[in-house]
Amino acid sequence: MQFRNLGRSGLRVSLVGLGCNNFGGRIDDAAAAKVIDAAIEHGITLFDTADIYGEKGGSEAALGRFLGARRKDIVLASKFGMKMFHGGEGGSRRYIMNAVEESLTRLKTDWIDLYQFHKPDPLTPIDETLRAFEDLVTQGKVRYIGCSNMPAWQVADAQWTARDLGIGGFASAQDEYSLLKRGAEADLIPAIAHYGMGLLPYFPLANGALTGKYKRNAPMPEGARLTKLPERAGQIFSEDNWRKIEGLTAFVEARGKTLVELAFSWLAAQPVVSSVIAGATKPEQIAANVKAADWALTAEELAEIDGIVK
Repeated sequence: MQFRNLGRSGLRVSLVGLGCNNFGGRIDDAAAAKVIDAAIEHGITLFDTADIYGEKGGSEAALGRFLGARRKDIVLASKFGMKMFHGGEGGSRRYIMNAVEESLTRLKTDWIDLYQFHKPDPLTPIDETLRAFEDLVTQGKVRYIGCSNMPAWQVADAQWTARDLGIGGFASAQDEYSLLKRGAEADLIPAIAHYGMGLLPYFPLANGALTGKYKRNAPMPEGARLTKLPERAGQIFSEDNWRKIEGLTAFVEARGKTLVELAFSWLAAQPVVSSVIAGATKPEQIAANVKAADWALTAEELAEIDGIVK
């Protein structure tokens, strides 16, 4: 396993991270325990969850049950800000202080290594959110802070606000980014790079479109993620994306590789990326994800890939 700093911070994270959104709902406790064990065995240290993952905080609760003494050996990341089962949401001081205590209780830990603002709150000034974050860091309940789903101008505004207040800013941003979803390159990634933040891309396989299991004009595979989400599948499998998928498929087949290996390794080749967040429901998926990031793409190969997907 390779390790990188989270942006310009001193926090070291595994190049492949585990997205824990399947815990506490999509898979049962026995399966979750096996996935957690496999992740640790394969050297994954970044475990990414959120208070809304699973049923009533079920993902955090599952991590709290199964990590045990191994908690101290991992980088535990969580998020807050989206509407919870009890109706709360946002980035106000009042809400943050309640949300962190609830997460700490579910996670059965005294601290969260990376606490992330899950989405912007238009009703709360960013300086209030950042000051609340700073208090949590001072109290030792949070070590680093990050944002997610925040447009570039808000990232820049938050970092300038933190600098003006003389407090710590965001160490990372977690946003959708993949070979089929490169919109972040226009504004967000330049902003992240400028402020020394690390990018934690989610949906690295474009909701499964880059797994190789979907074929044009063929029946959708039974039980697959996009088979269950026809509206999402309709958005992803456009004529342009089919062209890209088929071009990328030819690229990897010529090299004896897979689309999954390309998806992970291409993200790993982007300088701003600190860790690639990927979910798993089975231990064998952990092994495949870790192996996938090992392909060191050359400058010539990266240029060829750009020609295919742009």
